Amino acid sequence: MFLEKLMPDQYVESIHHIDIDQLREKKIKAVITDLDNTLVEWDRPYATPEVEQWLKRLRDEGIQVTVVSNNNRERVDKFCTPLGVRFISAARKPTNRAFMQAIAEMNVKIQETVVIGDQLFTDVLGGNRLGFHTILVVPVAQTDGFWTRFNRRMERMALYWMRRKGMISWKTKA
Repeated sequence: MFLEKLMPDQYVESIHHIDIDQLREKKIKAVITDLDNTLVEWDRPYATPEVEQWLKRLRDEGIQVTVVSNNNRERVDKFCTPLGVRFISAARKPTNRAFMQAIAEMNVKIQETVVIGDQLFTDVLGGNRLGFHTILVVPVAQTDGFWTRFNRRMERMALYWMRRKGMISWKTKA
């Protein structure tokens, strides 16, 4: 069923609500994370101190990070390079290519990796199709770029049906 492919394994308010100790206990070695409206607002060029600290904590725990974004190389490079974070831009999520490239570059297995993002139709669907553990976060900003606004409308409909079918109990801000 299509709706099941949109169902995240976890739903949290933000990346800062993800229990890094729990990830380590579950033998997670890598994180594939979206950038825009997951780590920072879609129009913020650089990481906040809180995001820098979160990334440092992952590194300190031995968890690798790759940012996988549908945005262009210039945008993603500008954000990731100062942080020393590996990235894949123009990813075309939810297709498989970027997810598979990320785990190959980090030399990890799907079972050792979580996918974090703010969108059902790109991050969660892409991760679930390949069997990753997926974590949906509330978007950092209430505004979106043009294509994301379209996705959000579709997302609201999917969440409505998921809620009606009893698939989810958590409330969203959508």
